[in-house]
Amino acid sequence: MFLKDKVESLIEKFLQERTDIFLISCKISADNKIEVIIDGDEGISIQDCLQCSRAIENNLDREEEDFALSVYSAGVTNPLILPRQYKKNLGRELKVFLEGGKEINGVLEQVKEDKITLTWKERIPKEKGKGKVTVELREEIEIQNIQKATINIKI
Repeated sequence: MFLKDKVESLIEKFLQERTDIFLISCKISADNKIEVIIDGDEGISIQDCLQCSRAIENNLDREEEDFALSVYSAGVTNPLILPRQYKKNLGRELKVFLEGGKEINGVLEQVKEDKITLTWKERIPKEKGKGKVTVELREEIEIQNIQKATINIKI
């Protein structure tokens, strides 16, 4: 069994035990550097990363194949990839880049299996007279049309 298959099998077993955690990515380089990124419905703790790391490392044999292992959480600056990540960020402000170059900054109001709904306020010209008026806009976006979505961090 190849290292990649072993690691994926071990991660899958760990995730069956910890259904509140999900895999974002697993990469293994040519020199056996294993990089696992996980996330959770309620966030990820250092303990969660440690448990995942142990579930992998304790079941691999360094005598058979040497490796380096890193397990960490998807950081707040990392793009959202999976629908499950959107669900855990309901109510937060996102910056979404769509195919075709359109960019939307809005609050994540709703998440469905394949769509999200964002709302935001925008100043538009009045229908009559001079000046602008603030309106609330809402757009339903298919996740497959999102090139990149990140959380807007406000300090």
